[in-house]
Amino acid sequence: MMLTETLSRRSLRDEAFDALHKRIISGEVRPGEWLRQEEVASQLGVSMTPVREALDQLVAAGLAERVPYRGVRVIELTHEEMLDAYGLRILLEPLAARLASGTATPRGVQDLKRLLAETLHLLRLEDMPRLREVSRQFHAQVVAMSGSPLLARLHQIVSNKFPDWMLYEAMFRHPEALAESLRLEQGQHRAIVDAIAAQNPEAAAHAALEHILSLGKDLHTYLNIPRELIEEKEKQFAT
Repeated sequence: MMLTETLSRRSLRDEAFDALHKRIISGEVRPGEWLRQEEVASQLGVSMTPVREALDQLVAAGLAERVPYRGVRVIELTHEEMLDAYGLRILLEPLAARLASGTATPRGVQDLKRLLAETLHLLRLEDMPRLREVSRQFHAQVVAMSGSPLLARLHQIVSNKFPDWMLYEAMFRHPEALAESLRLEQGQHRAIVDAIAAQNPEAAAHAALEHILSLGKDLHTYLNIPRELIEEKEKQFAT
């Protein structure tokens, strides 16, 4: 795990958190891998205090867990945790898209279009870390445009429990389905952007819901979560 960010601008704690967060989401740091405080501090060139605080933030965000007498490691998600996060995304993301359609600014829409355009070129296995990061940024941008900081915070916690990194890795290792999966995702993202740009709340909410439900199919296809469990969660949250 190589961490070479120059820590400046914001507090060392926040910069250390962002550096670790980025590598977990991109897949550089794997589920179950230990985050050794001394190692991270050495790689970042900072003292132990901001690293310890950053690790506490990762635990609070749900991306890591603290094991007594052993340290902090990246979480390994159970099927139950994934499905719980999936159900909450069914609730939160259509709401965020609906709100964003009423508060969208030209700058916000342009940012969404820029992120969407970047994904069109991320088609190879080596592009996987960047695609995961851009997709996460896309969803976070939609939620940020809702104008609700609390909704954004809730979404961040839920997203940290949803296995984007596992889905993308599995997707890229199934070349027979890769092109279609990427085409479907890009089309769904485009529908969300178009609805928000048109300030159409119903269309935005519908497009966001359709996208999240397609991720439910991916949970079954790529991670082998039983379809009946996914459908049960959808009945609870999508009706």
